[in-house]
Formats: sequence, C-alpha cells, structure tokens
Amino acid sequence: MTASFDIAIVGGGLAGCAAALHARRMGASVILLERGRCGAQASGVNYGGVRQQGRHPAELPLARRSRAIWSNLQSLVGSDCEFRATGHLKLARNDADMHDLAAHRELLGCHEIHSEILEPAELRLRFPYVAPIYAGGSFCAEDGQANPRLVAPAFARAARALGADIRECCPVEEIRVSERGFLLWLPGDLSPVSAQRLINTAGAWGAAIAASLGDQVEEAVMAPNMCVTEPIAPLIGPNLGICGGGIYIRQTGQGSVVFGSGLGTADRHQLKARPLAEVTCEAARLAIAMVPALANVLLVRTWTGIEGRMPDGLPVVGPSPRLDGLFHAFGFSGHGFQLGPAVGAVLAELCLEGHSPTEIDGLSMSRFEKWPAASDAAGLHSA
Repeated sequence: MTASFDIAIVGGGLAGCAAALHARRMGASVILLERGRCGAQASGVNYGGVRQQGRHPAELPLARRSRAIWSNLQSLVGSDCEFRATGHLKLARNDADMHDLAAHRELLGCHEIHSEILEPAELRLRFPYVAPIYAGGSFCAEDGQANPRLVAPAFARAARALGADIRECCPVEEIRVSERGFLLWLPGDLSPVSAQRLINTAGAWGAAIAASLGDQVEEAVMAPNMCVTEPIAPLIGPNLGICGGGIYIRQTGQGSVVFGSGLGTADRHQLKARPLAEVTCEAARLAIAMVPALANVLLVRTWTGIEGRMPDGLPVVGPSPRLDGLFHAFGFSGHGFQLGPAVGAVLAELCLEGHSPTEIDGLSMSRFEKWPAASDAAGLHSA
C-alpha cells in the first residue's frame, strides 16, 4: 500500500528539517528523506555564524525573519543550540571599504537592522585584540553564533515529536510526477511514497534533483576550510569578518576559537570532502594577522564539508518555474546557516498557503534564464 503525505522533503539539512517542523505545525502530513544523517553535510559542518550584516539585498528579508526564529529556538525545538547574540564586526581594509560599509548600513536600516560604523580610534578602544591595521568597521549587535552540529538535528527531533516521518539513511532512488503530485521510490519498498507537494532541500545535490524533474540550473560544489583551536581564556567577543572576505573568526562559549578561510576539496559523487594543509596554514596566518594574540594558540582540528554553490553566490529558494507543487531551496553558497530556519518556514507557507509574507523574488530559479555568464558574489557579502 502506498504511503501518502501532503509534503515530501528530500534532504535533511537545516532548511529541510525546518520545513518539516513548520509544515507539521501548520497541520500538514510530512515525510522527510535524508540519505545520511540530518545535518551531516553543509548544515552541520559550517562556521556557525548567525549574521544579517554583509548579506546581499535579496537575502535580507529572509535573514531578518530568521533572526527572530533564532531567538526563539528554545521554545521551538527544545534547545537554544548554543545560539548567542555576540554581535558581528566586519572590518574595513581601507577607505573604499568604509564607504561600502556605510552604504550597507543604510540598506540594513531599510530592513530594521541596526549597525554602527566605527572609526579606527573607537574600533581599537572597543576591540583592542583586533590588530591596529584596519580603517574602521561596522558592528551589528543583533548578530551572533550557534553550534551548527546541534541545529538541524534539533529541528528534526522537534518535527518528529509533532508526527513528521523523518527517515535517515534513506536515499531516494527515483522521483516521478503523478496525477496527484509525486511518487518517490525508496530502497527495499515495493510501493512508492506519494506526496501532493515536493520540497527539494538536497544541498549540493539539489540541482540534480531539480534536473530530474525538468528544472535545469548550474550548481558547483565548494568545501569551506574550517579550523578550531584549543580552549583559551575569553578573548574575542563578536564574530569577526573582513570586507572582501579572506578570514572569519569567532570564539565559542567553551573558549575554543573557530576560524575559516579558503576551500578544501570535495567530491559530491563519492560523498567525500577534506581540508587542505596549505589552506589551513594560510588561514592560521590570516587569523593571527587579524588577532595577534592567537599566535601561540594550538590548532586541534580542521575539517570541511560538501556545499552547493550557485553561479551568482545566492541560493535558489522558491517554487519551480515549470512544475506545480515542486519547491526548491539549495545552493546556499557557504552562507545559508543563518537563513535556514526562515527558509523552512517560507517553504511550508508556499506549499500549504501558496504564498509567504517574506520576500524571496530575488532568489527565484528563473533568474538564471536571464544571465549569460556566472559571476562571483564575494566582497562585502562574505563572512
């Protein structure tokens, strides 16, 4: 007998698990299918920054909505997932960067996000551990950090507690369009799972799922190179980033310093990724250049994961431009962690109500039909 659901979700990262929870809270029957463990790929191995500052304008409505959800994690999923509003400090290398930060501050203000522009003297006064080489910075006090290993599993547990069918270690072998929606074949099952609507949150494999259903889009793969040190005494308050990218640093509540820069290697077909020693060495050099007191701190672990990257550095979020009942959210390009809780809410709303109050038009898959070439959204919109 075919099991039937209102919504089937392929991919158990943060966006998928959040969609499952929000859809169950709205009364829908939900099945989530994850090839491995929930949160085991990009959602669980990223830097853990929860920032609104530095985002592309198309992401800011989602970022703003998500920030409110982050504050409510304890009541929503039963854990705060170590979320702390430590702030986010983006440093300027020169006067041109300061001009960009000032312009971005105005953009943030349009979304009711407050940031402060800091001149060099104030920067050194408030954050004396930062090397005195910067032209200033921008501080957003609302931003913060969380433990990425905890968040997607917490959403999955909360969704399961509300009755969602969460299946881990359960790859989808085939998806077909049916008269009533979608049919999904799973290993060992004689009959497919049936769903009226399908959410594709398959991460670096999202474009392949989309292509199997007629939505063609390019998605590359990336592997952010991450590092963590031994615990040290409290030193760094906010997340630290820099205009133009290059290095990002935070200190956890347990004292360890997490930082990242550059890319490791990833093979999405083999489900393998690894950091690179030379990239790690350069990341350590950049970290010390930003925070000199890290010079004698021991590095204890490096890692990476498999993340999807879109040609313009922005995710695909929203309905399929060609197939009713199909919704996508993938290709977060290394900065989807903060967005995940709101992405899940928006997907649930689109599936069940046909619309969402959160603006996502700039993230539609259809935008790629207009662009002849890929571009790289780096610079200000980096960690």
